[in-house]
Amino acid sequence: MTVWPFLIVRVVSNPCSNALQKWLAGQGVPSSAQLLLVHLGLSLVTLSLLLRDPLGIRIPGFWGWCGLSAALAVAANWLIIEALRRSDLSLLGPINAFKPVVSLLPGWILLGEPLGIPAAFGILLVLAGSLLLTPPRNPGQGSLALLGDRGVQLRFLALILSAGEAVTLKRALRLADPLTVFAAWCLLGLLILLPIATRSLLGTGLSRTVPTRRRQSMAALGLVTTTGLMQSCTLITLAAFPVGAALALYQTSSILTVLLGHAVFQEPHFRRRLGGALVMATGAALLVLQAS
Repeated sequence: MTVWPFLIVRVVSNPCSNALQKWLAGQGVPSSAQLLLVHLGLSLVTLSLLLRDPLGIRIPGFWGWCGLSAALAVAANWLIIEALRRSDLSLLGPINAFKPVVSLLPGWILLGEPLGIPAAFGILLVLAGSLLLTPPRNPGQGSLALLGDRGVQLRFLALILSAGEAVTLKRALRLADPLTVFAAWCLLGLLILLPIATRSLLGTGLSRTVPTRRRQSMAALGLVTTTGLMQSCTLITLAAFPVGAALALYQTSSILTVLLGHAVFQEPHFRRRLGGALVMATGAALLVLQAS
């Protein structure tokens, strides 16, 4: 079975999920409600996967690695939604280009994955592209100006957590198949979120935080669907590629992120950000060569 269709679905579903997160946040739906709905919906769909082979998921370390990855994912996605609430979608998408850099070191130490010159050059192109996507706010300020953006700061924290999540998922994939890991990730994320989200929702009021309008409900359903597709395809591609290469390949989704940011939210600097996204895709292609 070729992995490329799953990679394409992953690349498309990720920016669509982020766009829905940003839209729902703009409608007043808090991060806790969005995350709870996603993990609840996905857990209901995938619970049967855990019940099909109860003995197979008693492997020592399986639940520990899945639990750690779910905790990192919940924290990272919480930060991402808060970042999207504050900044442009097309600005935050390119920040994800730093994730391969963050993931290469633990991937090398924990998983023994090789580092080569083509991979290093590919990472440099990804980083260069991300700088093109973020013009300075004031003349002479340089691309470091983006570090003063609160949304960008939260996105940087999120990518560090999600890079760690990728490494822990890779360890879990050594113990079980991708669909079983996906089901465990959904369920454990729900268990982590229940006490946190319930307290937050009850304190704010369910009528003010849970999507009730038709458009909000459809967007919430779309978020559950796109997140499920993204995470399941992430696991399938992580099982086939080294962590650093897989995460770099995902950077091609920044092109769609820029398009969605411009088309849906009328965000500025379209041509500059699109050009930077193309540079990032070139860097990702080099990482594919390194991994093949």
